[in-house]
Amino acid sequence: MTDGAYYIVEFSLSGALLVMMALGIALSSFMPALDRWSKRYFITLFTLLLFCVVTCFLALIFWDMPTMASAARIVYLFEDLFVSTLMFMPTVFLLHCCGESLKTSLLFKIVLALLGVYFIILIIIQFTDAFYYVTPDNHFIRGPLWALWIIPLVLIMILNSVGVIRRRKKLSKKYFIAFLVYLLPMTVAIVVHMFIHVELFVVFGMALFALIMFVLILSDNVEQYTRQQQEIAHQRAGIMVLQMRPHFICNTMMGIYYLCDRDPQKAKQVTLDFTTYLRKNFAAIASENTIPFTAELEHTRAYLAVEQAQFEDSLFVSFDTPHTVFRVPPLTLQPIVENAVKHGMTSSSDPIHISVVTRKTDTGSEIIVSDDGTGFDLVNDDEPHIALNNIRQRLEMMCKGELTITPREGGGTSVKVTIPTFNK
Repeated sequence: MTDGAYYIVEFSLSGALLVMMALGIALSSFMPALDRWSKRYFITLFTLLLFCVVTCFLALIFWDMPTMASAARIVYLFEDLFVSTLMFMPTVFLLHCCGESLKTSLLFKIVLALLGVYFIILIIIQFTDAFYYVTPDNHFIRGPLWALWIIPLVLIMILNSVGVIRRRKKLSKKYFIAFLVYLLPMTVAIVVHMFIHVELFVVFGMALFALIMFVLILSDNVEQYTRQQQEIAHQRAGIMVLQMRPHFICNTMMGIYYLCDRDPQKAKQVTLDFTTYLRKNFAAIASENTIPFTAELEHTRAYLAVEQAQFEDSLFVSFDTPHTVFRVPPLTLQPIVENAVKHGMTSSSDPIHISVVTRKTDTGSEIIVSDDGTGFDLVNDDEPHIALNNIRQRLEMMCKGELTITPREGGGTSVKVTIPTFNK
């Protein structure tokens, strides 16, 4: 192949890469099936690849310009930095997929050490011609230690490949294939690059296989997202059944009817609270995403205002909610409080006290609903069990949250909802 034809091929590849990376960034940003962490990861990956392509493009422009030797050397430096960072990205994604901590992972520490070696050599390169150098008339020349410098990157790719194979049982089939599609060909390409100058083709391969990896992982996420949406729809139907209680509506309307003569002002307030409760119910049933906790709190207060109008001497509620800047699935707090009211009022003639507390923790946000009722048996009491299990499943699907139920010291029940920080 002549030099002219070679440059045309490389410029064409660079242009195609720029389009591919822009497409990758756009897809990563706007695909709803990807979770937030995966979105950030692929946006970062494709952005790094984009920068890498830009440096390759600049290197091609400066290639035949004898006066641009200094600029070319700077371009090669940034190109090497971006390429090395790309070797590190699969390690982070693999450990995240397997639920392993970066701080305690041996694989992560070894990869970091190899990257450190690579960066040290990269610094040394700026002061020696042993690895590579750029001549005054702008020719790139490999030195006798070139292959030694590439070895840390080869080892990183091999370690990543071995890490994927060892963790195959923790990965879905598509994730496993996606990792291998990205890692194995690139390992071979980098080994070849130790002996033959194919840098742009290595970058092209990295970009192509990154897109293939992205598509496979995206398809897996789409399947999971579809299943979750179906399950959420099923849960929403269950919520409708649990929330639309005819006897509660009838009792409230009858209570308002009698209040109209005895206390018209209170009847107006209860009507307003009941309207707010119903409006929030309908909005929650229609919602497909998490909502601000303040909206859920307003819904809960409206419900309690209606109940307290009927049981003003038997139902006492306290709120300690200084922390409200987080999001929850719709109908999270209100059904928990309703459970406490319903069970407390039907199982005991004594007044019931309910407390709603929120607090910020190091890992996220917590909601704690406690009551001093008789408590209930999670195994044998079907209705509370179904309602709380419904909430637990929606918390897990919509925001990776958790719901735990424990007996309260001194009697009653305590329900704690935990929302991770990333849900903000």
